[in-house]
Amino acid sequence: MKYLLLVYTDAELLDALPEGEYDGMMKHCLEHADELAAEGTLLGFQQLQPAATAKAVRIRGDKATVSDGPFAETKELLAGFNLVEADSLEHAIELARQLPWARTGCIEVRALRDVDAERQRVGALKPAA
Repeated sequence: MKYLLLVYTDAELLDALPEGEYDGMMKHCLEHADELAAEGTLLGFQQLQPAATAKAVRIRGDKATVSDGPFAETKELLAGFNLVEADSLEHAIELARQLPWARTGCIEVRALRDVDAERQRVGALKPAA
């Protein structure tokens, strides 16, 4: 089953790291990602630009609004994600525990829904290629 490991970080905790520790954490994270990708567990990952660069788009009624930054009022902001193939929720949680960013935020583990089953359910079949 596929899981998305959403990486949230707290900028204050990141800023409080001793000199060079962030780089060490990032190096470890990237090397571990390479190992997981080689074994087929890590299907993809990406960091996000800082939340301050984000835009939030909302449509209410017929009016669309665009505002700066993330919507949530929280210290921990979405910083990136890892898409993994795991045997179980417990396996996905173990993979999340291995990410160093759990020390400076949290890793949210979410199972992916079967989009093909949802297409079937709502009658939105994929066009033939």
